[in-house]
Amino acid sequence: MTDEEPLVLVIEDDPQTRRVLRTSLGGLGWQVAEANSGDNGLAQAKSRPPDVVILDLGLPDMDGVAVVRAIRKNSEVPIIILSARSQEGDKIRALDTGADDYLSKPFSAGELEARLRALLRRAAKNTANRELFQVDDLTVDLTLRKVCLAECEIRLSRIEYRLLAVLIRNAGLVVTHRQLLREVWGPSHVHDAHYVRVYMAQLRHKLEADPARPHYLLTEVGVGYRLRCGNDFGNA
Repeated sequence: MTDEEPLVLVIEDDPQTRRVLRTSLGGLGWQVAEANSGDNGLAQAKSRPPDVVILDLGLPDMDGVAVVRAIRKNSEVPIIILSARSQEGDKIRALDTGADDYLSKPFSAGELEARLRALLRRAAKNTANRELFQVDDLTVDLTLRKVCLAECEIRLSRIEYRLLAVLIRNAGLVVTHRQLLREVWGPSHVHDAHYVRVYMAQLRHKLEADPARPHYLLTEVGVGYRLRCGNDFGNA
């Protein structure tokens, strides 16, 4: 096997099902990691991120939907549910929480592999189309709406993220108070300049090492703000 072979993480408490998956997928060239509980699966997903996850809903320590929810806090890895539960409500709950596909037991190994391949193709396409902004230690994935500073994810409110997104679309350029108000809050708020000041202060508190001397979110006095871009060294 090579490192280029896709890695599938099987989170399943039934030894026989894990053995079938290990044999069938291994024979098709997949690398297979196994976990017999939700906690163990989450630990493995964090320590060695897989290309795709196969997840049973009926785990001994936690419900599979809770596992999906936990994975989705940090990852967009494709997840396919493989479960004996056939109730429509179980399928909807898992998919609404963030699973990508659902296959009921008993299953066909051929159909499972076809669905896994389809998930990988979709994930690859999404990655290719992903919009990323990066300057120094600040990285923003505009596709996933994920903001990281020195590889640590920063949680932003809806308004804070929208404000940052407008600045990113105009990175390196001056964005006026009026433009920010119009694009973030709407045309009816173009005179509410204090909105921008309050939320910019909150955004700087989360993204700047020293909010009083900002490195990323620069002030253009009397005009608006500018997001640092590359080797830009404008006024703070």
